[in-house]
Amino acid sequence: MAVGLEEAFGAAGEFGGGQRRLTAFLVLLQVYVACQSMLIVLVGAVPEYHIDQEGIPVSRAELAKHIHFVDNFTSIVTEWYLIEQEAYKVSLASSLFFAGLLIGNITFGPLSDKLGRKPVYISGLFFDVVFGYVTALAPNYDIFAVSRFFVGIVNGGMALVSFVLTQEYVGKSFWSFTGSLTNLTFAVGIAVYALLGYCVREWRYLALVSNTPGVIFLLLSFMLPESPRWLYSQGKTAEAEDVLQYIALGNGKERLNLKLKPSAGTLRKDESAPGILNLAKHPVLRWRTIILMYIWYVCSFVYYGLTLNAGELRGNLYLNVALSGLVEVPAFPLCMFFIEKSWSGRRKTMTCFLMFAGFACIFSMFLPTNAGLPLSPTLLALCGKMMVSAAFNIMYIYTSELYPTVLRNAGLGVCSMSCRFGGILAPFVPSMKSLSPSVPFVVFGISGLSAGFLTLLLPETLNKPIAETIEDLQSPKYQVLKNEEAEQTS
Repeated sequence: MAVGLEEAFGAAGEFGGGQRRLTAFLVLLQVYVACQSMLIVLVGAVPEYHIDQEGIPVSRAELAKHIHFVDNFTSIVTEWYLIEQEAYKVSLASSLFFAGLLIGNITFGPLSDKLGRKPVYISGLFFDVVFGYVTALAPNYDIFAVSRFFVGIVNGGMALVSFVLTQEYVGKSFWSFTGSLTNLTFAVGIAVYALLGYCVREWRYLALVSNTPGVIFLLLSFMLPESPRWLYSQGKTAEAEDVLQYIALGNGKERLNLKLKPSAGTLRKDESAPGILNLAKHPVLRWRTIILMYIWYVCSFVYYGLTLNAGELRGNLYLNVALSGLVEVPAFPLCMFFIEKSWSGRRKTMTCFLMFAGFACIFSMFLPTNAGLPLSPTLLALCGKMMVSAAFNIMYIYTSELYPTVLRNAGLGVCSMSCRFGGILAPFVPSMKSLSPSVPFVVFGISGLSAGFLTLLLPETLNKPIAETIEDLQSPKYQVLKNEEAEQTS
């Protein structure tokens, strides 16, 4: 008897030993992703320095004779003397990385929807490792900056596809857990990178050490199976059955007598695969995508806005980098608790976290900076950052559930693209302090609150069946709870 995909996952095991090993591998990959993403924070760090003559020497050779760096670490600043008029180049390299992320999010999502998760993921990881070594061995700033741009493209795209692959290896009931675990590991990866930076003070060695784990992940990735959900959505039911058999054996089960029903959205030979334009053509997906793009944009916008406006942490550089990651860790158990409860779910929890972040921005403008109060702008900034981190975590899970399998990566890619715009625009808002010191906080606060309210326009996905094709969005089965008992017992 033929069964549906979710029933097949139930027979093979939704999160057995085999799936836990696959998930653990891809989750640990986030440590490598975090090191690549945060590389410029330490590699581009500006140490204290003084120049033993009046005025700034015109030539680099003269500058090298008269400048003295105080701290005991090296960076691209100390090697290429990126200070004063050249200081903008550090920010430029960072901006190029984020511009690369933008392109990677746009291109890798649709590519993996068409070509498959595994080949696109492995290709991205391969070039991530290659350009990572180019970064570490760059003979001059220009090659360094260009390599960071290409690292951004492949790192952002590869991370996006690996996240979707992690979700699609397990049953839908475990998507929130694997999604939260992925984002939690990224936050821990930031702290791991800070520890590496503390131990390795030479920037080129630090870049090499941070990039080398990618080689191990690349070699082991060839052993990963293709996503059974993607295979099923493409009408490759026989191959999907083989992967499910592989998962069942990995879970310690005997070989299953498994036969999948044909996918409702299987393409005929004269039809083309759904592409990114379907996000605009389909009325449900069109409005859903517009709302999600704005929410993703605000998540990034408020995240960086709180960091820039609520005061910078002072003290040890490596401790500050570690704290910037570890402060996000408490957000994940909060997410796991609330998003699985029937009285909160994905939508209401997302709304609350965004609104709390918005209120954190607004309340910051009423607190004096140096009043010695327990509730300082810096503490409020850390609390706000934790709230936005929680919102980010839910957005990945929620967005994955709102798009059908055939367009999931395309949808995530478009939403991640809007997220990058938020990160690019946030640094410009502090200049609005010239109008009034409170204007930046009002802008970020209103943004967070508006995104929170817009989230209420999206459907709840808790305990609802996942859409595999565009046609499933119109199915009555998709409109009702998959398991009413799950709602009653949660």
